[in-house]
Amino acid sequence: MTVAAKICGLTDAASVAAAVENGAAYVGFVFYGRSPRNVTPEEAATLAAAVPAHVEKVGLFVDPDDALIRSVLDAVSLEWIQLHGSETPERVAEIKQKFNRKVMKAIPVAEKADFNAVTAYENVADMLLFDAKAPKTMADALPGGNGLVFDWQMMRGLTISVPWMLAGGLTAENVTEAVTISGAEIVDTSSGVEFEPGHKNPAAIVAFLTAVKAVKTN
Repeated sequence: MTVAAKICGLTDAASVAAAVENGAAYVGFVFYGRSPRNVTPEEAATLAAAVPAHVEKVGLFVDPDDALIRSVLDAVSLEWIQLHGSETPERVAEIKQKFNRKVMKAIPVAEKADFNAVTAYENVADMLLFDAKAPKTMADALPGGNGLVFDWQMMRGLTISVPWMLAGGLTAENVTEAVTISGAEIVDTSSGVEFEPGHKNPAAIVAFLTAVKAVKTN
C-alpha cells in the first residue's frame, strides 16, 4: 500500500511546484493571521492556479467565522476545509453542510486520552488529522506547525472509522518510522520542510516526498 502526502502551509510558487511535481496528493494553504504561513485569498488563488486537478487543495482555518470561509472560497477553488481550532462537532457539521466541501478536523494529541475525541468527530468529519498538542509552557505556540512530535505508539490498536492523516514534526528523516509505528496511510508536513517558519525549502519538500514514496507498508 502506498502512503499519500500533504504539504501544508505553502506560500510561494517554487514550493507549490516542488510539491505537485514530486507526488504530493494534497497541498495546504493557511488562512490564519497568527501563522507565519498565512496567505490572503488572492495569494492562495494565484498559487492554487498552478495545482493540477489530481492534487487536492486544502484550506486550513482556526475557529473561522462564515465570512472568512466565504471570502476564501469566493477566491480559491478548494476541495477541503481543514479545521485546526476548537471547533465543536456541531460546528464541523455546520461548515460541511453550509459550504459543501469535504471537512478535515484536526485533533491535538499529547496523551492517549486525547484520542477519545475521535468518537465525537468521526461521524461529522470526512477525515481526521492527528497533530502534536503544544504544551502550555510553549511560548507563541500555534494550533499546529510547531514542529512537535507525539508518541506514535499511542496509535497502535486504535479503530478509526474515517480516513485520517498523521501530522506533527514529520520530516524526511522520521516519516518512515512514523508510518511504521502509527500505521498512517496519509502524512502531513509543514515545519518539517522549511528553512524557517513560513518559508519552505523546495529541496526538503522533494526529500520528504521521496522518503514517503519509499515507505513500505503492509
